[in-house]
Amino acid sequence: MEATSIAGHEPEGAHQTRKATASGWIGSALEYYDFFIYATAASLIFPQIFFPSGNPTVAIVASLATYGVGYVARPIGAVVLGHWGDTHGRKTVLIVCMFLMGISTMGVGLLPTYQQAGILAPTLLVVMRLIQGFAVAGEISGASSMILEHAPFGRRGYYASFTLQGVQAGQILAAAVFLPLAHYMPEQAFNSWGWRIPFLLSFVVIVAGYIIRREVSETPAFAEEEGKHDVPRSPVIDAFRYNWPDMCAWSACR
Repeated sequence: MEATSIAGHEPEGAHQTRKATASGWIGSALEYYDFFIYATAASLIFPQIFFPSGNPTVAIVASLATYGVGYVARPIGAVVLGHWGDTHGRKTVLIVCMFLMGISTMGVGLLPTYQQAGILAPTLLVVMRLIQGFAVAGEISGASSMILEHAPFGRRGYYASFTLQGVQAGQILAAAVFLPLAHYMPEQAFNSWGWRIPFLLSFVVIVAGYIIRREVSETPAFAEEEGKHDVPRSPVIDAFRYNWPDMCAWSACR
């Protein structure tokens, strides 16, 4: 018989499933809020403040290119953070992702402009974007794995869907914060300091994400492996070694 929660008188497994699902939804919304405000800023404001003003077209292309740089870092982040999650636990890697994303996004909000620092400004912008892309790569896979490993059989697809719902909520939240500022603030004030506000709000992301995710227990599957000292050294290699036929069959079905 499952243990019951003293406060809610519900099975502990169900309680942790709900916590993990809420953590996945909120964590993904907050991290992708960070990711998407960059996309908005890259089209609205970055061409004017981080690149030479001689050729506006080149500045816009260069600004959008820095947005694309984040996707270059994602495969690397997926491998590194995925391995970390498999060997050190889902909870640990999700907290790391939250801190990396929040700090790098705050870093964008504190950067000097091209007029203040020259080529150093866009260089630092690219560095911050690379860290963002690296961090966000561990979010969806880590949050989905956390939810799946807490969820009961037969309802895993339903619970895991909340992670992607969080991604879309983050996109809406980013637009809801950034676009009103751009519309209602005087242009000079927005170009000078107003655009930094959505990025500096990532401090809230760090605090909220940490509070939410520290309350979720490590997944039962990982806790069992860790208790038996049976955590694999290279889970990716083991996946290909033992599940190659299933992976091929799944790919063919898609």
